[in-house]
Amino acid sequence: MKKVPQLKQFYIATVVPALKQSRGYTNPHQVPGILKVVLNTGIDAGADKTVIADTQRDLTSIAGQKAVLTKSRKAIANFKLREGQIVGSTVTLRGENMWHFLSRLLVVALPAIRDFRGVPTKFDGNGNYNLGITDYSIFPEISLENTKRMMGLDISIVTSAESDEEGRELLKLLGFPFRRTEAAAAAPVKTSTAA
Repeated sequence: MKKVPQLKQFYIATVVPALKQSRGYTNPHQVPGILKVVLNTGIDAGADKTVIADTQRDLTSIAGQKAVLTKSRKAIANFKLREGQIVGSTVTLRGENMWHFLSRLLVVALPAIRDFRGVPTKFDGNGNYNLGITDYSIFPEISLENTKRMMGLDISIVTSAESDEEGRELLKLLGFPFRRTEAAAAAPVKTSTAA
């Protein structure tokens, strides 16, 4: 028997009842969930084969699933880009791999960012969330000895939420450390003054 990922257990036991209560859902299928997580990184068009192989290896080790190389669809002379040239690497996570990756992202990777103040609160208008990481060496699977240069990582979290508010509430209940908004940060704090 396979063990259910810990974050998925938390979602089923805590997040679903909380969303049902706060949003007034009557059917359990109305409760938004996470459908997939897409990881994407770009590779310089003039990169040699070792850089391409290293990037694919690193993304595969971060995701726990084989990464696919993406190729350009058409040639653009100004960017010195030919049709069919490798320009990036991507991997789509669903099921248990998705839950394991999100758990590692929330518990290990995001707290490892220097001067971390939370992730941005912007959604795409359909309840999906995109997060950009400037240096993917925050993941423990990446050893600094094997990486020759630092690369960024785009993380797209696709939810079944119908609005940004539903998606934000879902991810907040799952433990995403969103930045506080200016209104909450500017609220006056009462302090007692002893004279």
